[in-house]
Amino acid sequence: ANYCMSDRQLDCALDLMRRLPPQKLDSNLQNVINLVPDLLDDLLSSVDQPLKVAQDNKVGKDYLLCDYNRDGDSFRSPWSNTYFPALEDGTLPPEKLRSLEVEANTAFNVYRDLYFEGGVSSVYLWELDHGFAGVVLIKKALDGDDSKGCWDSIHVIEVTVRPNKVHYKLTSTVMLWIETNKESSGCFNLGGSLTRMQENEVPTFTEYNDHIGHIGRLVEDAENKIRQQLNDIYFGTTKNVVEFLRNFAKLDDEKRKQDLIRDLQTRVNKKGRDVSEGGDK
Repeated sequence: ANYCMSDRQLDCALDLMRRLPPQKLDSNLQNVINLVPDLLDDLLSSVDQPLKVAQDNKVGKDYLLCDYNRDGDSFRSPWSNTYFPALEDGTLPPEKLRSLEVEANTAFNVYRDLYFEGGVSSVYLWELDHGFAGVVLIKKALDGDDSKGCWDSIHVIEVTVRPNKVHYKLTSTVMLWIETNKESSGCFNLGGSLTRMQENEVPTFTEYNDHIGHIGRLVEDAENKIRQQLNDIYFGTTKNVVEFLRNFAKLDDEKRKQDLIRDLQTRVNKKGRDVSEGGDK
């Protein structure tokens, strides 16, 4: 009974977190944990949080922080393969996988620049029994005088190498929020997140770096689909609501106009009858 209750509480908490604004996720997550402390570990491992940016002091490049490059209180940079703060026995990928990680970071850095024209990206890889796994992170933030927003995408990839084929399993989560405060459009706040999964299999290949091309196509396809879904679900719905309100306002104005016309016609007709009756006398 305790297990069922705990499981139900976790489902409700996760459902609640999916419906709350992404830009306030940290404080909302802490509030939920305060309400149900027993769910601390499950929530922290299940809820995707907005990505944080740090700088690699060795090479002067920004990188993204997540649970996948964390060891204790330190985070590994994909650029120098160094932990910050310094950690003597931090987990590092083996040489072959590290070489693939370096190439993947270079490739996705180009991808990010082409698609987002700025922002930060990071790729981290680690070993599995029958292959390897990794995460592709992309963050693009906007902080203007009258508009703010952020795009966070987290793509977790699991690669299983078999004798005749390679299996890719991708789980993608995108968190997006926008706030504007312009004279032309007023105050506007919109945000949401989507998680999607997809899998693909390809024949076994000899070049180890070919993994990057297959992973890149999966990530690109996932982001394009999620971007379109976010546009349809959030922006499309908001547009329909605004248009309905505008149309409703127009109908209300039209009704008042017609009422005024009828009132004027009634008064004119009454005035005409009064003048006519006065003339007859």
